[in-house]
Amino acid sequence: MTFVIDRHPCEESPRLGMMALPPTPESVSRARRWFRRFIAPYCPTCSVEDCVLMISELVTNAVLYGRSDEEWLVRVEWFREGNSLRVTVHNPGLPADVHLRRPDTDDTHGRGLLLVDSLAASWKCAPSHFGGTAVSFVMTEAWPS
Repeated sequence: MTFVIDRHPCEESPRLGMMALPPTPESVSRARRWFRRFIAPYCPTCSVEDCVLMISELVTNAVLYGRSDEEWLVRVEWFREGNSLRVTVHNPGLPADVHLRRPDTDDTHGRGLLLVDSLAASWKCAPSHFGGTAVSFVMTEAWPS
């Protein structure tokens, strides 16, 4: 497991931090715990708990659906973009496999992106610069202008 803080909270850089986690169920709780710890010095005004919930859902999806013949890691990065916070979760899956579902009430799975869609200002799926898929969400007004 790798944790990286790119910079001190007072320095100017868009990437605030990054985690690289093994693709195991335990990584979901680690991602929640470490994001809370790493984002705290930046004092965001958006809901950190909403961010943690969305990170949890995206890391869960990465662990469940990321596929590779080689060893791989789930990577979580977070960025300040103006007064917005963008969080991106990377896995080796295919971007075409990511889609918003409308599960039935008795379905036990399939609500992760629906939660992200309802909590975030926006979200998207794109090819990852690590290879595979990157799913990002944006929280607007995360910091005062």
